[in-house]
Amino acid sequence: MDKQALAEFLRGKRERVRPEDVGLPHGPRRRTPGLRREEVAQLAHISVDHYSRLEQARGRHPSHAVLTGIARALRLSDQERTHLFRLAGETAPEHAQGPSRDVDPGTLNLLARLTDAGALVLDNTCRVLAWNPLAAALFEDFSTLTGSDRNVIRRYFLHPGQHAYGMTEPHRFVTAAVSYLRVATARYPDNAELRALVDELLAGSEDFARLWNSHELRIEHHSHQEIQHPQVGPIDLDFDVLTVPGQDQQLIIFTAEPDSRAYRTLQLLKVIGTQRMDVAT
Repeated sequence: MDKQALAEFLRGKRERVRPEDVGLPHGPRRRTPGLRREEVAQLAHISVDHYSRLEQARGRHPSHAVLTGIARALRLSDQERTHLFRLAGETAPEHAQGPSRDVDPGTLNLLARLTDAGALVLDNTCRVLAWNPLAAALFEDFSTLTGSDRNVIRRYFLHPGQHAYGMTEPHRFVTAAVSYLRVATARYPDNAELRALVDELLAGSEDFARLWNSHELRIEHHSHQEIQHPQVGPIDLDFDVLTVPGQDQQLIIFTAEPDSRAYRTLQLLKVIGTQRMDVAT
């Protein structure tokens, strides 16, 4: 463990992360750029004293969990994360040999603030990791599902006709979803859970097998989708797919033009569908 180099690296990275990058208010009384030490500690779920000692080159050896939390809090890239672990005398795990399912607190804060849009966070296997109330009202209450049942590809292909979420053009969404799954399997070829998911889908769905074997790779970051909602009828929505920095995750935001019929329908759906729903993971 190179305590001095680790301390310098942590200070430098902390000063580069803006409060608004992680969902924190900037505030008028900041003396230095970037985050405060206590903010990094809070985001990393460790004590302020422990983190401060690391920055002062006098801390004890940090655990894998502590390093993982710090890497997430400082929005480190894969290369920076590996470097952090090496400075601490540890071998960096390859995102646990699979896509991360830890959603950054800043992303969760953003979900909570998107009150006029449906928003979901998916990993590259297309498992729903987090959502806001309007997304639950628009699609389904994901809090009633556990584990693999939250995977939208699995639900779509293995339960045809039940889980297309009313999309009038599901092929566009599904092609992008399968493309993300293909990217994940290429990045984590030894991940047993990914292999099991693909094998299950190949065995259970001819449609998935046909699309998978076509090797089509098409990811749309902005598109349009009409959804036939069982309670409020058709809703014309735009959706944008944003990559969460430093994670194998996508933030998908469904919006409607202000003052449009679709926008007013979303407002109605928000009233109908969120009376007992909160942001969840």
